[in-house]
Amino acid sequence: MSTSTPPHDFDFFVGEWDVAHRRRTDFLDAGSDWEEFPATNRCWSLFDGAGNIDEMDVPGQGWKGLTLRLRDRETGQWSLNWSSSRSGRLFPPVIGQFTDGRGEFYGDDTHDGKDVRVRFVWSGISATTARWEQAFSVDGEKTWVTNWVMDFTRRHRTGSGPDPVSGTPAA
Repeated sequence: MSTSTPPHDFDFFVGEWDVAHRRRTDFLDAGSDWEEFPATNRCWSLFDGAGNIDEMDVPGQGWKGLTLRLRDRETGQWSLNWSSSRSGRLFPPVIGQFTDGRGEFYGDDTHDGKDVRVRFVWSGISATTARWEQAFSVDGEKTWVTNWVMDFTRRHRTGSGPDPVSGTPAA
């Protein structure tokens, strides 16, 4: 792995977002129904861009989520570490990198007592949008069930003064 990659892969995510969730009712069943719900998200940078943290608020479902992202200086890869107020525990990280504007991150976990391979994909990244997808594989990555999709739309600020997260002036 090259460590020459700039540590700013997640700079696009700093700020405030509205989030449209689509999540399978059964994470392992590709035929299960989708549920949809809104959320808001706020992300701020750490370590001069080599890390960040975000908190997602899902008031309609009564929980919050948090992701800590850190770039390993030796490998150049990112670890994405998720926690939810529902469990209060840190899930095993997914690890990966961006290539040509698409981030792919992999890890191992369990779901409903089954070992699963986990894949997170970041795509569709622009100044005002981004997409995150989660998929599980129970057969050694031969097949994947995409079970959660989040579409992010940057929140518009009102008023003057700097953005409280990034410090940039209002447009």
